[in-house]
Amino acid sequence: MSAVLGYFKDKNRIKTLLITLYLGLLPIIACLIHVGLSGHKLSDVSLLTSEWNDELFYFKQVEAIVNFGYPRGYFGFNESQALKLSFAAWSPVLVFPWVIWGLIFGWNLFSAFVSNIVFLTIAMVLFAILVRPTVKQTGVLTILFFSYTTFARYMLSGMPEIICFSMLIIFYSVAINYLNAGRENYKLVILFCLGVIMTLMRPYLVLFLLLPMALLFMKNKKAGIFVSVPVLIFTLGAYGAINHYLGAKYFTPLFFTDWITTFFTDGFAAGIRHFFGTLYYKGKDFFMYFVAGIQAGVAAGAYFCLFLTVIVIFLWQTVRDFLRRKKEGVSGRLIIEAHFLFTCVAMLFALLLMYKLIEGSKHLLTFIAAGLFLIALMETKTYKKPVIMAAVCVYFLIYKAVFPYDYDICYSDEVRSEAINDCSDTLNEIIELDKNTKLSFDNTVIWLLNEGENINTLKWQYLYAVPKGMGINCCEYEYVSDNFESLKAAYLAVPTGGKVAAKCEQEGLKLLWSDSEVSFYEKD
Repeated sequence: MSAVLGYFKDKNRIKTLLITLYLGLLPIIACLIHVGLSGHKLSDVSLLTSEWNDELFYFKQVEAIVNFGYPRGYFGFNESQALKLSFAAWSPVLVFPWVIWGLIFGWNLFSAFVSNIVFLTIAMVLFAILVRPTVKQTGVLTILFFSYTTFARYMLSGMPEIICFSMLIIFYSVAINYLNAGRENYKLVILFCLGVIMTLMRPYLVLFLLLPMALLFMKNKKAGIFVSVPVLIFTLGAYGAINHYLGAKYFTPLFFTDWITTFFTDGFAAGIRHFFGTLYYKGKDFFMYFVAGIQAGVAAGAYFCLFLTVIVIFLWQTVRDFLRRKKEGVSGRLIIEAHFLFTCVAMLFALLLMYKLIEGSKHLLTFIAAGLFLIALMETKTYKKPVIMAAVCVYFLIYKAVFPYDYDICYSDEVRSEAINDCSDTLNEIIELDKNTKLSFDNTVIWLLNEGENINTLKWQYLYAVPKGMGINCCEYEYVSDNFESLKAAYLAVPTGGKVAAKCEQEGLKLLWSDSEVSFYEKD
């Protein structure tokens, strides 16, 4: 509260207010420029033409929570299901801001875009209030913000990255305010709360929970131990419980843990060999993508290059400020820089040891986004570091952004929209969810992923048409064909004219709706 009151008592409050208003407008301005350059307007953006199928699961799960408290069918993979309730493989905590938005304003196909813009706007405003950037710092941040086109791309998507971006920007804003404008305990409480929530959203974000733990330890060693340790244990335990009880089993493991388990199964020496062997071979792959990003604009490689640039800049600045600590003391700036550098290096090792590189590369975007805000605050005379960062962003995200799947915003297609709307009208008239049963495969549709490698891939966007509350279970062709007689889900969405569609016709399944792309069937 004192931070907000201090904001209004600031003798330069008019200038500060103008900076706040300006930064608050940056997200919507970035989106308008992004769509305007392609000859569109914001209302043209559409989930129904997006090729990012994670958006479907996020959207339909939020829709079900908003309308029923939780999905009434099973989200999962090859008919997997959570032990409790009906969520997919990712923590439902990740989308709780969308749920709150949906409960207040309703949830439709445009809601994710509007809420993303609002969330980032709130983060920008709080950054201005808590950090009080100067005019020069605001100018630097503007250049970095527009150079990092990922902000606009993910605001206009159904992915929850903007939620993570916004929470981390707020987190560092509170931390900077704590270090620079009064070290009140309530700010530490806020940092702990944000750190816990972020960890429950994505487990690697526990790296940021370490900052309030360290700050509390610096303030009071006993409190640092007796508060931080229980909070950390509770948080990790809570994430483990959420993952165990609320997460459905994915096709493949979400995290690789063999680099740890080998120590226990094969001995210490084998564990060491496996650990360094994993770093070596994954490091080679990382370098391969790195080169591909520079040469051809491959998205994973581009993200790796951006991330490494952030690490180099923070290493440069942290060492510089560390060497000056005898003159200036251990400043709040040095603490923030050192912690952020630590999180980036730790995340790099986590990426190499625990994640598939292509999927894992997208998790780096949150670190890069927060890094840009911190780079804008660095003391500088010649602006070398922000210029380098902006140039790298422009090279990879604008000049080398040649793959539409990764970089282009998706706009409405009249033909597809009409087809999906017709499908929605038909399915909502025919299908009546069993709302008396808490959970049921009778409320679940199978999403047939494909019918062989790159053959007859389902136009899964039609699944936006299924009734609210229905669960969607993504299944591989081999699973459906091998278990056709014993499938638990009551409905199937399959490619029209494909092998499974022929099997459905042969077995006399009821055809609910069909066009040249997708057919929906109901089992007896």
